[in-house]
Amino acid sequence: MAERQKTIKQAVSVSGTGLHTGQHGSITFHPASENHGIKFRRIDKKGQPVIDAHVKNVLSTERGTTLGVNGTHIYTIEHVLAALTGLGIDNVLIDIDMEEMPIMDGSSRFFVEAIEKAGVQSQQAEKKVLVITEKVEFEIPEKKIRVTIEPAEKLRFSVEIDYETKVLGKQLATLDDITDFKHEIAPCRTFVFLHELEFLLNNNLVKGGDINNAIVFVNKLVSQEELDRLAKLFNKPSVKVKEIGILNNIDLRFKNEPARHKLLDLIGDLTLLGMNIQGHVKAERPGHYTNTEFAKLLHQKFLS
Repeated sequence: MAERQKTIKQAVSVSGTGLHTGQHGSITFHPASENHGIKFRRIDKKGQPVIDAHVKNVLSTERGTTLGVNGTHIYTIEHVLAALTGLGIDNVLIDIDMEEMPIMDGSSRFFVEAIEKAGVQSQQAEKKVLVITEKVEFEIPEKKIRVTIEPAEKLRFSVEIDYETKVLGKQLATLDDITDFKHEIAPCRTFVFLHELEFLLNNNLVKGGDINNAIVFVNKLVSQEELDRLAKLFNKPSVKVKEIGILNNIDLRFKNEPARHKLLDLIGDLTLLGMNIQGHVKAERPGHYTNTEFAKLLHQKFLS
């Protein structure tokens, strides 16, 4: 028996700060009718323009996935979309009163909790599912990047990352059933290397950054003066480097939390295909550019 589409039972809101813009605001999930899909509505702009969560509207993949239509942008949408797909939501209208989704703790956990609070409602129409019938591959050999999908009985994910550093080398993460997303993937936070964080800070590119919403890996010697400067920037009494090579801002929720977060991002970005997928997605060193280009490839091959 075919699975039915789902929406939420009632409206629910989440408030927070955008990681890159530093803007503070709210997003509100609203129930939507069958075959509506996932849409964002910028209620802070004249005319309240609506943007479909679709790969055709991807404007940028730098430091997150950005959608844009006719001059209206929405930044960092991947964690919200992953939460919706992880809970099987097909139809929802998301009001947002700023340019960027709130970063929260850098994971999908708060969005999952909000959606569950609203309740999930089954609808009459059948889910739209792209059933993969042949292997499809996207590769950037010089960067050791590869994403493939193969036929499978259900949606599965396998992700491998390797940053070729002592502090963060090869990690694997898998998700064999999307119903395990809530516990196995949703809590996994974004991560950054200290040298990347320093660049972003020095170029005013993480205006809403907080040391509590990312895992910071340290792959170089850091002076006490530098640690003191970071503590001041993030309004903390002090920061230090743990023996395992991360700042003492947070504790890992899983040993392979970085790989699991990359899997989370992949789920969110592939949601932009506009329908559910039945197949086994395998990714090596994925990122937002790779994910969205792969979604475009699937759309062109199977849905155009």
